[in-house]
Amino acid sequence: MNDWPTTQEEAVTTVDRPLARVPLVLNRRNFSWLTERISGVVEERAPRWWWVCFTITGTIAMFGLFCLGYQISTGVGVWGNNIPNGWAWDITNFVFWIGIGHAGTLISAILYLLRQKWRTSINRSAEAMTLFAVMCAAIFPGVHVGRVWMAWYLAPLPNNYGIWPNFRSPLMWDVFAVSTYFTVSVLFWYTGLIPDLATLRDRATTKIRKFLFGVFACGWRGSNRNWRHYEMAYLLLAGLSTPLVLSVHSVVSFDFASSVLPTWHTTIFPPYFVAGAIFGGFAMVLTLLIPARAIFKLQDIITLQHIDKMAKIILLTGSFVTYAYAMEFFVAWYSGSAYERFAFWNRVFGPYWWYWWTGMLFCNMLSPQLFWFRWCRRNILVVYFVCMCVNAGMWFERFIIIVGGLHRDFLPSSWGMFIPTWVDIWTFIGTLGIFTSLFLVFVRFLPMIAMSEVKIVLPEANAHAHSPNGHHPFAAGGMERT
Repeated sequence: MNDWPTTQEEAVTTVDRPLARVPLVLNRRNFSWLTERISGVVEERAPRWWWVCFTITGTIAMFGLFCLGYQISTGVGVWGNNIPNGWAWDITNFVFWIGIGHAGTLISAILYLLRQKWRTSINRSAEAMTLFAVMCAAIFPGVHVGRVWMAWYLAPLPNNYGIWPNFRSPLMWDVFAVSTYFTVSVLFWYTGLIPDLATLRDRATTKIRKFLFGVFACGWRGSNRNWRHYEMAYLLLAGLSTPLVLSVHSVVSFDFASSVLPTWHTTIFPPYFVAGAIFGGFAMVLTLLIPARAIFKLQDIITLQHIDKMAKIILLTGSFVTYAYAMEFFVAWYSGSAYERFAFWNRVFGPYWWYWWTGMLFCNMLSPQLFWFRWCRRNILVVYFVCMCVNAGMWFERFIIIVGGLHRDFLPSSWGMFIPTWVDIWTFIGTLGIFTSLFLVFVRFLPMIAMSEVKIVLPEANAHAHSPNGHHPFAAGGMERT
C-alpha cells in the first residue's frame, strides 16, 4: 500500500470496487486523451460562441430579475392572477422547474445503485442541471406569497411572539421537501466532483487556479484511503437521494391532491407527478447535452448508445404519463360526479382546449411514441424534436392542471379567465435565462464529464487506446459491454 501514487493524474482506481477491492493503477498515458479533452474545455480560453451565448442568456436573466424586483416593489397585481385564479404562472413555473430537477438525481443515484455504467458520461451535467433547476424553482414560492420579506416565516423557527408556521399548509411541505432535496443534491454533486477537481489542481498553471482547485479538492490524492472514503460517502448519498426522487414531487403533488377541487383531489397525483418529472427531466438533459455533444465533439464519450437509452426512458415514462391521463378521464367518468365530469370535459373542449390538444395530447402522448423505432432513437434531429416537444408539453400540462382546475370551479358566477401579463411572461423567460447562464458557467469552469467515473467503466482492453481524431473504442459501445 505504500506504493500508491500521490497525484490525481496517477490515481488509483478499482474494478467494481464495491464487489472486489482489486487495485488497478491507471497512469497518465492510459487515459490522457480523456483528461486532455475534458480538462481542456475548462483550461482553455472561452471561445467566442460562449461569450455570445452568455451575453444573450445573461441579458435575459437580468431582465427576469428586473421583473421580479418590479413585482416585489409593486405587488402581485402586476401578474395576471385574479379570482378564482389565485395560482397561475407562478406555481406552474415552480412545478415545472422542480420536475426538471428530477432527472439529475435519478441518473446519479438510482442508476448508480443499479450499477448502470452508461450513466457516467451524462451524470455530471444532469446533476448540475438539477441544482440550477431547483434554484429557478425556489424563486416562485417565496415571491408569489406577495410579501417576500416575510418568506422567512416558512422556516420552522418560532419568533418572539411564539408564532409557528402552519404545518398544515402545503407550502410548508414544499419548503421541507425542496430544501432537503437541494441540500442532498448539492452534496452528491460536489462529492462526485472532488477527484476531477484534483485533476484540475494538478494541471493548473497559475497559482490562483491551483489554490482554488486545491481547496475544493479537499486534499484528494487518489490513495486507497481516499477512494474508500469517497465510495462510502457516494454510496450513502446515493441511498439518501433515491427516496427523495420519489418523495419530493409527491409532496409537490399534495399541493393539489389535498384540496377538494375537481381534477385535483385524486390519489393518482403522486406517481403521476413523479413519472412526469422524470419524463420532462430526461428531455431537458438531452436538450442540453445534444448541443454540448456537438460543440465540444464528445461523440465518442456521449455516444448514440447513451442517447438511445435515454430515449427509451423517455418512452417508458411517457407511457406512464399517458396511462395517468387515461386514468384521470376514466375515474372522472366512473365517479359519477357531475363536477368532475364537467371539469375534464372543459379541459378538452373549454377555453383552454388548445393547451390540452397541443401540449398534453401531441407533445406528451404522441411525440414520444416515435421512440418505439430504433432509427428515431438514434436520429439526433428526431430526438431533439421530441425533447423540445416534451419540454413544452410538460409546461402546458402543469398550466392545465393549475389554471384548468381553478378558472371554472363549482359556481358559474365565480368563473374567470386567466391572461398572463408581460411580467408573467418575462419572469418565466428570465428563469430560462438564469438556468441557461448557470449551465454555461458550469461548462466553462468545471468538468462537464465525470472523468474519474468514465475511466473506471472503460474496458481495460481499451485503456491504452488514444483518440486523436475522435475515434475511440468507446464510441463502438465498449462501455456498455463492460
